[in-house]
Amino acid sequence: MIAAREREGNELKILFLQRLENMKQEVAKVRQHMPDIMKSQRERLALRFKEAKIEVDSGRLEQEIVMFAQKIDVSEELERIDTHISEVRRVLKHGGVVGRRLDFLMQELNREANTLGAKSADVDTTRASVELKVLIEQVREQVQNVE
Repeated sequence: MIAAREREGNELKILFLQRLENMKQEVAKVRQHMPDIMKSQRERLALRFKEAKIEVDSGRLEQEIVMFAQKIDVSEELERIDTHISEVRRVLKHGGVVGRRLDFLMQELNREANTLGAKSADVDTTRASVELKVLIEQVREQVQNVE
């Protein structure tokens, strides 16, 4: 019985590490895409003013862009996701009774993925948020079987 539980635990650990690596890849995609998102949003905002025939001085446009950039800035969420992933890896490496700790970390990862989706300013970030949530849920379901 103990040997079977150890084998199952090792298999789950491999699954968790694979999912964590996939999460890291999603975070990297968002991070890489952020400059393009900001450029696109800047152009979109300038176009809206132009279409509305509102003349805005460049200083005011910059203020609007900065305010919008703050609303959609997801760097903190990405950093926290990275931190939680590192902590999950540390917990898995340490071993022992880890079920509750992993469950808590999955809740935290899910919270950050939700915030990422809520702040999303483009389809790619939304997709990354959804993919992160799927991966987190896959791990969370298996964590329920871990002591």
